Amino acid sequence: MTRPARFLGIDIGTSSVKAVLLDENQTCLAEGGAPVPIARPRPLWSEQDPEAWWQATLAAVAEARARAPGGELGAVRGIGLSGQQHSATLLSASGAVLRPAILWNDGRCGAECAELLARVPDFTVRSANVPMTGFTAPKLLWVARHEPEVFSQIAKVLLPKDYVRWRLSGAFVSEMSDSAGTLWLDVAARRFDDTLLSACGLTRAQMPDLVEGSEVSAFLSADLAAAWGLGGDRIPIAGGGGDNACSAVGIGAVQAGDGFLSLGTSGVLFATTDRMVSLPERTLHAFCHALPGRWHGMAVALSAAASLSWLAGIAGEGGQVGGLIARAEAFAADPDRRAHAPVFVPYLTGERTPHNDPGLTASFTGLRAEHGLDALVYAVLEGVAFAMADCLDVLSEAGAAPRHCVVVGGGSRTPFWNQLIADTLDLELACPRGGELGAAFGAARLGMLCAGGTEAEVCTRPPIRAVVTPDRHFAGESAARRRRYLAAGRI
Repeated sequence: MTRPARFLGIDIGTSSVKAVLLDENQTCLAEGGAPVPIARPRPLWSEQDPEAWWQATLAAVAEARARAPGGELGAVRGIGLSGQQHSATLLSASGAVLRPAILWNDGRCGAECAELLARVPDFTVRSANVPMTGFTAPKLLWVARHEPEVFSQIAKVLLPKDYVRWRLSGAFVSEMSDSAGTLWLDVAARRFDDTLLSACGLTRAQMPDLVEGSEVSAFLSADLAAAWGLGGDRIPIAGGGGDNACSAVGIGAVQAGDGFLSLGTSGVLFATTDRMVSLPERTLHAFCHALPGRWHGMAVALSAAASLSWLAGIAGEGGQVGGLIARAEAFAADPDRRAHAPVFVPYLTGERTPHNDPGLTASFTGLRAEHGLDALVYAVLEGVAFAMADCLDVLSEAGAAPRHCVVVGGGSRTPFWNQLIADTLDLELACPRGGELGAAFGAARLGMLCAGGTEAEVCTRPPIRAVVTPDRHFAGESAARRRRYLAAGRI
């Protein structure tokens, strides 16, 4: 008797690798995870050993296998991969890792970003994005300048999930959503651009092949299939996607106008489009989606829930924010106190959208003696909402504002904050029911698609537990306070 098919999703995150095992109904049968250390050998540097990704992948899959009932991993018929974007993994012709991977949150290559614009005058037209230190291309210029002996040996440049794919299959393959974040892709045409590669001293021969995220990219090696107890035919590995694109697949944000707002450490506003949208002068991220014929626009505020955690630490709450939010909600119930609260600009680690300036700093303005901790917490929650409104303005200017938006991330579990953001953005937010499996879940869905599933069957929206409708009662007050925020945050 043939066993029902199972599907494995693996997400190569910055702090950990996660694996999820789904059944044919997308019920999670088991999860596994393993941490990945980050090295910061110098100021602004952030690096990881690619071998650590591989060992964490093996550990995460082993844990999922151990937790799965009745040897369910053996019925896997498709695998999907997701991963942190931009991180530069450099391999020699023999497959040796030439140096630790330079991560997306590494800030060493600011000068190289300016150099790319000088080398290619139409760079932002070709790449549809403005160079930032997080992206891959300036990292390679930095290596060429500071580590020429390493640069001269580069045979392949891979992103994290694609390095893991190579270890799983022996194939050098990527896909368009992740590769768009290298700055070497013609995003509209969904292929590498020789001029952009040449600006970094690279050629297409040093790039992986490209497939769509839902297509078969490679097959699991026979040795690993045997070690994991997988029987049957060769197991296909989907192209997969960058972490945000996979998260979008996981919540069914796959048609034009679908989007999500993520309240994690950073704040992300993501919108699916049926064409490439570009606004590099406003730091819009213009990337391909993980599904054919679709793209996405993305705007990022660097300190969202991180701002609240920072204040909790200052207040001696040890990172416990529930009580603080309750105090802010009680404070906001008094319209006069709310109107006269201080204004917070959440640039604790600089800002990306719309300023692209790591040197920007956070601030409270309008502080008075009568303001206590409750006023400060309210200001932080509101300041993050204002930052997300900046993100929505950029997407709207590009013609890519989401029409249907799901709110996810740790901050999304706070009804008061959800309402404040909905009011500030004048945008309806849908709150999904149940736990979040995030990018690994979306990766597993791509594994289902490459094994023969259809988008209509696989990429459904999650059940919604609540819909937050904007309350326009405070619209005038909110607009006035946002003007104060914009003045305080002006460069």
